[in-house]
Amino acid sequence: MQGVRPVVEVVRLGLVTYQEALRLQQVYVNRHQSGPAHALLLCQHPPVYTTGIRHKPYPTPMLDRLCLLGADIHRTNRGGLITFHGPGQLVCYPVLNLGSFKKSVRWYVCKLEKTIISVCSRFGIEASTSPHTGVWVGDNKICAIGIHCGRYITSHGLALNCNTDMSWFSHIVPCGIEGKGVTSLSAELQRDISVEETIPHLLDAFREHFSCQLTDGQTPETEKDNRGSSA
Repeated sequence: MQGVRPVVEVVRLGLVTYQEALRLQQVYVNRHQSGPAHALLLCQHPPVYTTGIRHKPYPTPMLDRLCLLGADIHRTNRGGLITFHGPGQLVCYPVLNLGSFKKSVRWYVCKLEKTIISVCSRFGIEASTSPHTGVWVGDNKICAIGIHCGRYITSHGLALNCNTDMSWFSHIVPCGIEGKGVTSLSAELQRDISVEETIPHLLDAFREHFSCQLTDGQTPETEKDNRGSSA
């Protein structure tokens, strides 16, 4: 890139429902109609299983069983298959106009992967990509990536396991990949790594790999039923 670095507004949503995060993403997507309005939405979700567009509908008995665990279920328009979001997982939704960066979805996903690999490196964890999307530590996925891009405006994003309760993943085949596991920053380091501890590293790595400027944005009002609290 040449010239002035794009400015990306960092918005800390705290703990919000998945449905509310979808609504807020659309708010920020719509802002791009009047010009570049890049944003990086950071949050955590109450327990929820989400499915992507690359799969026929999951059997109703399976979804009912997941609901009985106390989790919500949402079908989304992101890429990828089924995954879990919950407390202790740093969820990042970049809402960017790739016209200010590079008009390439492949480039964008690669930059997200490199961002997370850098975050892991800052914690002393050697992570890598694989033929499967996401970021891995050995055969265990530490970060899921599933994006949507319409007219070069991005939404959805990534979910990095910090101190997530990993037992939630045992009820599904994460991202539809058989024979692989999941891990977290805490599991790899054998100490508690919180979302709050991880955020500064994510922001530094994002700034580096996307060659952008970051500014603190105002947290928008969220729905009253968001079960949320500031993170």
